Amino acid sequence: MSSVRFDRLFSPLQVGPMRVPNRICETTNSIGASATGGLLDERFIEHHVAKARGGTGWIGSETWLLNSPLPAGARDEFYPGAAAVRTALWQVPAFLGSVGRFCDEVHKAGAVAVFQLTHLNHAMAASPVPVTETYDYVPHQLDDAMIEFILDTYADAAAAAQAAGADGIELHCAHETLPHTFLSPVTNLRNDRWGGGARERIRFVVEALERIRSRTGNRLAVGIRINGCESRQGGYDHMAMREMTYYLGETGLLDFVNIDVGHGWGVHAYVPPSFHGHADYREAGKAARADLDGKVAVLFSGRVNDPVLAEELLREGCCDLVGMTRAGIADPEFANKAREGRLIEIRRCIGCNRCIAEAVHSYVPDSLRAPMCSVNPAIGNELHWKSAFRPAPVAKKVVVAGAGAAGLEAARVAALRGHRVTVLEQGKKVGGQLRIAANAPGRDSFGDQIYFQENEMARLGVDLRLETPATVEAIRKLSPDAVIVATGSLPRVPQGIPGTGLPHVMQGWDVLQGRAVPGRRVALVAQEDYFETPNVAEFIAESGREVEIFHKSPQLGTAIDRYSLGSVFERLERHGIRIHTNLRLAAIDAEGLDFVSAFGGRPLRHTGFDSVVLVCGSVPEASLYEQLKADGSIAEIYLAGSAWVPRRIAEATRHGAMVALEI
Repeated sequence: MSSVRFDRLFSPLQVGPMRVPNRICETTNSIGASATGGLLDERFIEHHVAKARGGTGWIGSETWLLNSPLPAGARDEFYPGAAAVRTALWQVPAFLGSVGRFCDEVHKAGAVAVFQLTHLNHAMAASPVPVTETYDYVPHQLDDAMIEFILDTYADAAAAAQAAGADGIELHCAHETLPHTFLSPVTNLRNDRWGGGARERIRFVVEALERIRSRTGNRLAVGIRINGCESRQGGYDHMAMREMTYYLGETGLLDFVNIDVGHGWGVHAYVPPSFHGHADYREAGKAARADLDGKVAVLFSGRVNDPVLAEELLREGCCDLVGMTRAGIADPEFANKAREGRLIEIRRCIGCNRCIAEAVHSYVPDSLRAPMCSVNPAIGNELHWKSAFRPAPVAKKVVVAGAGAAGLEAARVAALRGHRVTVLEQGKKVGGQLRIAANAPGRDSFGDQIYFQENEMARLGVDLRLETPATVEAIRKLSPDAVIVATGSLPRVPQGIPGTGLPHVMQGWDVLQGRAVPGRRVALVAQEDYFETPNVAEFIAESGREVEIFHKSPQLGTAIDRYSLGSVFERLERHGIRIHTNLRLAAIDAEGLDFVSAFGGRPLRHTGFDSVVLVCGSVPEASLYEQLKADGSIAEIYLAGSAWVPRRIAEATRHGAMVALEI
């Protein structure tokens, strides 16, 4: 048991009329937990209330998109993470009924329910300036009648939330929302009463708050979410935000301010990936707390995934409440574990941003969307786990071949169900591709998942055998009832390309592991669209080498989420890494590389490189599975993770867990 003292984290706090049982907050995150098009259904409730049962005191759940004043004949518009609609869900009686059920469950778990009210669209704004640099939509400038309509929607929705049982509401005034377009000097170019200096630009927010208070009085905690610094060309800096925050605090309309820092596309991202430090912009919270002089509670968010760090932020006066949303996705029980001294059992968020990428910016229909976490396979599958996770009817001897993401999770879940588990790993350490990825700059947090799994293997009594190749003979000697083959994948070599076997050609995986050392000038040939290419390129460049990327697609990193993309390209630029796109590799020789343009077929040649590094994805390593099937001596044989199909961490983790539920 840990001896860490949490003197502040688990103390209650009065926020207006709302008493929060502790300082841990699930900030609103729109994870897409509903399976019924936005109703707060059983899947939604199970996802969010699990965090309340796990000890989180403040449940923000998912935002309420409000109704917009669309002109006659204009259709409802939907964008990734945004919408302009005539009729919003909060106006549907069935939705409000589901809100009441949700609030009841949150309260039973001992937490408070806070809902965020949001106008988030690209169709209308303070001025005809693109709301975000992520998309190039130019909005319609709101006239006074439209502004009046929108201000009333905040009051109406707040009253509806109060009637349904909410403890508080938060007006979303950050990150591309409509109020943000009034606060920002880059999107508010108006010369009427809604535009001007800092005091004038807050008028829209003040009037929205006044209308909310006129409907709800002091019976509902009322706050705003703000961006401490826009991080956008022409946007407000932190000092300008401090001025606006001070003026807002002086109105007496606020009970709390939820502050984070960043951009939705550039650097620094307001959903900071692992490339950024923990609680990087904590000083923004400390400044807001000083400016508001104890009259308004300050909630700070910004990659806080550890309760010890949260306690430190409170102790240093950086905030009164701590946003720990992704921490609660990775492990809904983390708060209880911390309070009980079980810090070693916490599964920490690794900052990969798969959750926000999957939920907010996916074009998948609502009926098919589900939350996802790279390290927690139950996320998005909560109802299935609730029914399927049971002690095994018969305790079996289970052998897991491979200690990567899929194998370790399979072993963990199988052991939790009561099976006797042995893991065979040919390497000296566990982790598989997770350990390789953790070597890349800014990815050391991936090691947190390895650390968690190592501790779980020991805690659950799993027989972990390192430097032990999993052969048919070795497995047969163990007389298992079931075998899970999680032998991962191997780096792919492009087929039919002359020269890939030359001595100066190497794999990115080998470079990351120190098995291959490239020369001074490096050509990195990329045939994958996620993080691997920039991670390998930066790893090489950090050692002082010159790196040029030759990529198959029109743009590097097309599969990277928008919150991470800016950080990735900033780091590549910082290291002087050149990027050539739209090129398909044709041949390699001792003098250079031949390419053809991806669409036109024009031949191109590049020379002068000492080494060529291939980053072309991977191919399944399923030979053991085929050998075991052919042997026929073991009745139950399962294939899991990249040994089935190489995807990403989340898919491997989920697959391993689901196989373990089958045995």
